[in-house]
Amino acid sequence: MAVIAAFVVNAVLNLALGLLIAQILGPADFGRFALGTAGAVVLTIMLFEWLRLSATRFYSARVRDTEPWIRAMLDRAYAATALGLAGAAVLLLAGHPLVGEPALLAAAAAGAAVGIGLFDYQAALARARFVGGLYLRLVLIKNGLALVLMVGTAWATADAAAVMLAGGLSQLFAALLIRRALADPPIPHGADRRRDALRLFMAYGLPVVAANVIYQLMPFANRWAIAAAAGFAEAGYFSLAADIGARLFSTLGAALDLLLFQIAVLAAETHGREAGEAQVARNGAVVLALLLPSAAGFWAVAPALDAIAVPAAYRGHFVDYTLLLIPGLVALALMNFALNPVFQIRRRTLPLIAAGGVGALVNLVAALALARPFGPHGIAAAQSLGLLAAMLVLGFRALTGPGRLRMPWRDPAAVVLATAAMTVAILPLRGLDPWLALPACVAVGGLVYGGLVWRFDIAGLRAAVVARFGRAVPAEQGLEDPMSS
Repeated sequence: MAVIAAFVVNAVLNLALGLLIAQILGPADFGRFALGTAGAVVLTIMLFEWLRLSATRFYSARVRDTEPWIRAMLDRAYAATALGLAGAAVLLLAGHPLVGEPALLAAAAAGAAVGIGLFDYQAALARARFVGGLYLRLVLIKNGLALVLMVGTAWATADAAAVMLAGGLSQLFAALLIRRALADPPIPHGADRRRDALRLFMAYGLPVVAANVIYQLMPFANRWAIAAAAGFAEAGYFSLAADIGARLFSTLGAALDLLLFQIAVLAAETHGREAGEAQVARNGAVVLALLLPSAAGFWAVAPALDAIAVPAAYRGHFVDYTLLLIPGLVALALMNFALNPVFQIRRRTLPLIAAGGVGALVNLVAALALARPFGPHGIAAAQSLGLLAAMLVLGFRALTGPGRLRMPWRDPAAVVLATAAMTVAILPLRGLDPWLALPACVAVGGLVYGGLVWRFDIAGLRAAVVARFGRAVPAEQGLEDPMSS
C-alpha cells in the first residue's frame, strides 16, 4: 500500500506543480523551462539510466549480502558521472556571458540532471529491496522540497533556468537525506568483480538507454521545431499539454512497474526464466488494464480540466494539444512498462533500439508532411504517429515468432471492450458544465469500468484485491505485494 500511496501523492503534486509553474512563468518562459527540462531528461537518460536499470535488474536484498561488488560498482559509477556532469554545468555557466541564454539553459539542465539521476538511483534501490515505506518517504520529501523551492524560485525570479535548477536541487536534497537508510555495509571484494559488473551493466542497459534517448529526443526536437516556427509561447502551449499527459501516464506506469517488474525479477531468480516471463505477461495485462481506461478518462475530462485548472493563458490550446498527444503518450507508457520488460527479463535489449529508430523516422517524415498544412498541431500529431509506430514494431517483435511471449488474449480484449463501454457511458457527460462534467465523468467511468473489471476479473485484478484484503485466493490468480510494508 505504500507504493500506491506514493503514486497518488506524486501524481497529484506533480500536476499541481506543473500548473503552478505554468501560471507563474507564462507561456513564453514556460516554453523555455519545458525545453530546458526536456534537455535535462535527455541528459539523465544518456548518463544515468543504464545504471538505474541495472540497479532494478541486478540488485536485490539477496545481492546486498552475497554480491556486494554490484552495489559498489553502482555507487562509484554514479558518483563519477555526477561529478563530471556538475563540472560541465559549471563550465557552461562560465560561458554564459559569451554565449547568452542557451548556455544558461544548458547549465541549468546539466545541474538538474545531477539531481534527477541521484534521486532516481535512490528510488531504484528502494524498489529493488521492496522497502515501500522508505520509497514513500523519499517521494514525500522530494515533492515537498520541489513545491517550496520551485514555486518560490518562480515567484522570486520568473527565470526558467533558475526554476529548473531548483527542481534538480529538490531531488538532490531528497536523495541525500535518505541516503543513509539505503546504505549497504562495507564488505571486502576484488576490483575485478566490479569490472565484471560494469561490463554486465553496459551490455544490459545501453540498448535500453539508446531507445529511451530516441524517445526523449523526439519531443525535445518537436518543441524546438514549434518554438522556431511559431515562437516560445506556442512551445509553451504544447509543452503544458505534453508534460501533464506524460506525467499522468508515466507516473501511473512507474507506480505499477515499481512493484510488477521486481516481482518478475524475483520469479526469474527463484523459479527460472519461464516463470519470470509468465509474470511479465500477467504484468502487461495489468498495465494495459489501468493505462487504457486512464487515457479514455483523460480524454473525456480534458475540456473540464481546461476550464477549471489550466491557467487562462493556455486555455483552448491545452485541449487541442492534449487530444493529439494522448495516443502517443499511451503508446510510450505501454512500451516502457508492458513491452520493454519482455526484453529486460531476457537480458536481450537490442530490439528496443530498432523500434526507437522506426519511431523517430516516422516522427520526422510525418512532421515534414503535416507541419505545412496543420502548423504546430501537425508536429504534435507526428509525435503520436512516431510513438505508435515504435510500439507496433516492438509489440510485433515481442508477441510473434518462435520466441514470442505467451500471453492469453482474453485480458487485452476484455480491457478494450470494457474501456469502450466506459467511454460510451461518459461521452454524453462531456457537454455538462465543467464543474459537473469532471466529477460525473470520474464517478460514472469508475463505476462502469470498475464494475466490469470486478464482474469478469479482468487482468486478475479482482483476485488481487480479494487476495490482499479478503479471503485467500491461489497465488497464481492474483498479484502478491512484497512492497506493502
